[in-house]
This record gives sequence, C-alpha cells and structure tokens, in this order.
Amino acid sequence: MGILSALKLVRDDSTKVEAQYAPAIMDLPLYGNSYWNAGNVGQVGIDRMSAVAIPSILRCRNLICGTIASIPLELYNKSTGAELVSPPWLDQPDIRQPRSQTIAWTVDSLIFYGVAYWEVTEVYIQDGRPARFAWVQNTRVSTTLNAEGTEVLYYSVSGTRRPMSGVGSLITFQSFTNGILNVGARTIQAALDLEKAASVSTQTAMPTGIIRNNGADLPEAQVQGLLASWKASRNARSTAFLTSTLEYIPTSFSPAEMTYNASIQNYALQIARMMNVPASMIDAEVFRSQIYQNIVDGRKEFMAYTLQPYISVIEDRLSMDDLTPRTAEVKFAVDETFLRADAKSRLDVLTQLLTLGLITTDQAMQMEQLTPSGDGEATSETNIQ
Repeated sequence: MGILSALKLVRDDSTKVEAQYAPAIMDLPLYGNSYWNAGNVGQVGIDRMSAVAIPSILRCRNLICGTIASIPLELYNKSTGAELVSPPWLDQPDIRQPRSQTIAWTVDSLIFYGVAYWEVTEVYIQDGRPARFAWVQNTRVSTTLNAEGTEVLYYSVSGTRRPMSGVGSLITFQSFTNGILNVGARTIQAALDLEKAASVSTQTAMPTGIIRNNGADLPEAQVQGLLASWKASRNARSTAFLTSTLEYIPTSFSPAEMTYNASIQNYALQIARMMNVPASMIDAEVFRSQIYQNIVDGRKEFMAYTLQPYISVIEDRLSMDDLTPRTAEVKFAVDETFLRADAKSRLDVLTQLLTLGLITTDQAMQMEQLTPSGDGEATSETNIQ
C-alpha cells in the first residue's frame, strides 16, 4: 500500500488519474530554445551561460534559487489546515539528489526560460500519480503545438517523443513571464557588450589611434614593421618615442571618458529591476537609501516582491490534482523558516498566547521545536532504537 493510500488521500480506481496536465500557451510561443517577436522578424540569441557571466545576474539568480531551495515543502489538509505526513517525493523529488538541488534548478529554469520540466520516473500503482521525478534541462525539451499555437500536443526530450502520462512524461511549471532570456534579452545583450568593451579597454595599453607620417611616404613593408614594433613596445612599456616626421593621434576615448564604471552600475540597477530583486541586495543602488529596515521587514519585502511569484508557481503546480489529492495542498514552510522572528519576539507572542489560554505549555514547546520533556537527546535515542 502506498503512503497516499495509507493516509486515505487517494481516490478509488474509478477516478484514476490517466494523464498529466499539458498547459495552454499563454504568451508568444517558444520554438525550440528561441523566441520570436510579434513581427516574426528575427530571433534573440541569448543563452543562459552568457547571461550568468554577468555578475549582477548571477547574484540575483543565487539569491532567488538559494533562498527558495532552503525552504522545506510540506503537505497540508485544505479544509482544516492541519499538517499531513508528506509523501517521499515531496521530501526528495529526485532519488539521486537532495530536494534543495531539484528545487534550485527548477527555479533557475523559471527565471531564465519561464518554464521548468520534471520527468516522471516512478508512479504509484494505486492511482497512477507520480512518485518520483527528475529535473530536465530546458535545452533538451522541445514542444509540438497545435495549428493555432495555443496548446501543447506532445513534448520531446533530446528529440524523442514523450508520453503525456505515466513514466517518462513531463510535469511542467509555468512562470508568470517568458523568462529573462526572452523578455530581457536587450538588457542582457547591452550588459554583455558593456562588459566586453570594458575588458577590451583594460587589455589595451594605450587608446587606439593613428600614426601620421609628415615626411616622405614609407613602403608598405616598413609601415607594417613600424606598427608591429609600436604594438610590441606599448605592451612592454607605456612610454613611447617618435621621430619628428611621425605623429601619434588618439582616436578613442579614455576609460574615464567612456564612463564604464557608471554604465556598469546602471546596468546592474536595470538587471535588479528586471529580476525584481531589491537593488540594495546586489549593491546596485545609485543613491543609498536612508530608510531604516530591520532584517525581518527586509525578508518580508524580498519574499513578497521577489520570491513569492516563483513559490506560488511551484506550490500551485504540485497541488494540482494530477500530483496531489484534492483534499491536500503543498506549501513551502515560509513562516517556520525564512520569516521566523527572533527569539525574543517569538517568546513574547507565546507568553501572550499562554496567558490567554489559547495554547498549552506542550504546544508552546512544540512551536519552538522543543520536546515536552525538555530532553531532546533522550527522545532522539529512543526514536533511533
């Protein structure tokens, strides 16, 4: 008997789940890994590896993925709100790796591509619901749509068509946007161009320019030799010497005139806006804010504006009927971990609840993850035995 059956959360065979849900196409369709604009006039070719080479994008990505991956997933009863025993796949979707790894890369796919894929590797015999998963890279997945481009007919992984139910089928997570590789392609490309320009300027010993000869014309071979000698000398030393007939005329601006530092800082701010991350968290603020904000308030703001869209996508998809029974729902334990107040504030709340008689001492100890006896080591040894 499966764990869902033991919890009496599965339905009988007459309502057996026969297929996974294929989502409708809500935005402009994705053809392979390229995005076509409304006029179908070209493709935007920004890949993920190029995007994460930008430090501000990598930091935003790590903040979002790392934070969400650290929050546990739990199963609750919809009607009573009581916490239920989680099925094994909720604690470890992929048997080969920890849950945090699977969730982190799922969020990564939502950030960059706007959609994430889990492959079903095991199913429950009782109702056909998935029992184990494996995260699938977006670059391996392609979709075949209907004639109108509004619905998915089937998915293919590495060119092989996959079934729409059972082992080998795909579970999809759809973000609220089409991913920053698509909607933010121009910003990412501009940031890459800026990083390249700054790198070229750093590698160049002197501003590019021309050497003008005020005397007799020189043969081509002598000109090429002069330029090669000039380049080698500038790589070795900054001081240069020219005869009276030769004049060096710079034709490029200096790094200070090109304002590389200011431009890089501005694009870091633009990337923070694009990814809904507070600029202060990636040091992208142009003007430092003087507003006081404690750690808990900062976490609440980060949760509401940055993390919640991705958390809702994962929670809602895992709570759908093809994965979880209708009487239960999947939630991240945000209040118990990420938004958990400091010890003094929690004790003040518990004191008031105890004074009003709303909870017992054992319940208060349980809320603080303490055993009723106060001897955690003895209880742990008993459980192990």
